[in-house]
Amino acid sequence: MLRQISPLSRKFAHHVTRSSPLPASITFQSCVHTNIRDNDTYLRFQSSYPPHIILPLPALSPTMETGTISTWNLTDGSEFSAGDVFCSIETDKATMDFEAQDDGFVAKVLREGSDAVDLPVGTPIAVVVEEMEDVAAFKDFTVEAEAPAEKAPAVEAPSAAPVDAPDVNVTTAAAAAAKALNLDMSNVLMPSARFLSESKGLDARVLVPGSGRGGRVTKGDVLAALASGTPLPALGEAGGDVTETEPWGGEGDAKAEYSVYDPLPEAVNEPVAAAPASTAAPAAATIPSTDLTDMTFTDITNSNMRKVIAKKLGESKRSIPHFYTSIEIQLDQIMTLRQELKAMNVKVSVNDLILRGSALALRDVPEMNSSYDPKTNTVNVSDTVDISVAVATPTGLITPIVPHTDQLGLVGISEKVRELATRAKENKLAPEEFIGGSFTVSNLGMFGTTEFAAIVNPPQCAILAVGGGTRTVVPGVRTGVEGEEMTPKPVIRTIMTARLSADRRVVDEATAALFLQTLQSYLNQPKLLLL
Repeated sequence: MLRQISPLSRKFAHHVTRSSPLPASITFQSCVHTNIRDNDTYLRFQSSYPPHIILPLPALSPTMETGTISTWNLTDGSEFSAGDVFCSIETDKATMDFEAQDDGFVAKVLREGSDAVDLPVGTPIAVVVEEMEDVAAFKDFTVEAEAPAEKAPAVEAPSAAPVDAPDVNVTTAAAAAAKALNLDMSNVLMPSARFLSESKGLDARVLVPGSGRGGRVTKGDVLAALASGTPLPALGEAGGDVTETEPWGGEGDAKAEYSVYDPLPEAVNEPVAAAPASTAAPAAATIPSTDLTDMTFTDITNSNMRKVIAKKLGESKRSIPHFYTSIEIQLDQIMTLRQELKAMNVKVSVNDLILRGSALALRDVPEMNSSYDPKTNTVNVSDTVDISVAVATPTGLITPIVPHTDQLGLVGISEKVRELATRAKENKLAPEEFIGGSFTVSNLGMFGTTEFAAIVNPPQCAILAVGGGTRTVVPGVRTGVEGEEMTPKPVIRTIMTARLSADRRVVDEATAALFLQTLQSYLNQPKLLLL
């Protein structure tokens, strides 16, 4: 007779089902031996352990595939209530908290420290129980202990021959096979197979005949051998007749036995005839020797966020046909407006003004406020202007979203950006605050960068890279008005370079140029930003 599932099991099962499907090895245990499956959540009732729940690594963001547990807030035997934080998990976007859904006790933490790095979603990370007296039963608990009792024993695989002691008959047979196929043992490996095997210090010639043309060994043959555990001898240690005897010259010349893996002979230092006395010998240059063994370095583990950023941007650069357009914008009117606002105790940054101008330009040129769906090969024009702002954090770059940017004034944009940037650096952003957006602005002007090109952040179709302002001599503009100087003197202006990276599948160069011209118009007449 089946026991009723406890409220704790129900709530955690519901939470885990919504977060991520569980593999078959992840189970919820009770006292009766049977199996129940519901909505990809697997429950198993087994008498070897008290009733308990195995918590898997949840998917805390829609794009999360792996995660790293940075800190555990609870330890073995800790009591928790609904809303308490089990641990902090470093996802592909930020470090987020994994919260409890009900009350209970932590029976055992399964993954921590170096064992909690880059875990796939669904990996068991902890065991929780309802009663404190059940905690002691899980002191030596492992995930492997979850296997059902009636599981058939694994068939013992035959022991592989030691790699460092290959069978002489194997290498001899390989040489014989190569000879039968009219292959030269020095040329039985395809270039990719040779590179792979030599990089691992192995002699893959023993795999002949291979699957390549004429029986040559391919890279796939080497990979298959490594995956199946086929023993391969180390370079230069292959037994049997694996060398070739070939003539160095014509018929009747002496023959030499050699191996393709033999080291090259050392250069012979022969005396060089002295230069004539009339020729002045150049002074010998002294090259300082560098002993690389004395160099020190520190290995720094890359954060999960940086890994995902590199992966996503790499995919973007490879799959999106980028094109770039740039424009120079004078900031003198912007600086004047800032001083006027500051006198009225209103503090806004140049970046706030750029965001406001970009939002209005996107409203005027809605084609730039679009995204691309590669599955349906369609362009989706967003109904709202939601600008993502690139923020640098200690763990990597994140792009929190300012929703409805075109509907916010300068003060509203300034306050929202300041709040999002603060919480981003503290890893306190919710997923909906940094996933999505219709356009991105990345500003490196405060770091002294004058201009740069950014990579499109899919599915958005464009990103604006903003550099810092530089003092530049600008030629005077002829007015043509009678009585005025026809050739006015040049002036010094503060010039900012804005470079737009765009997806050619969504917009063309003319649309990108129109957007930049609109942005330039707003920033050259900054009082329009106050409307």
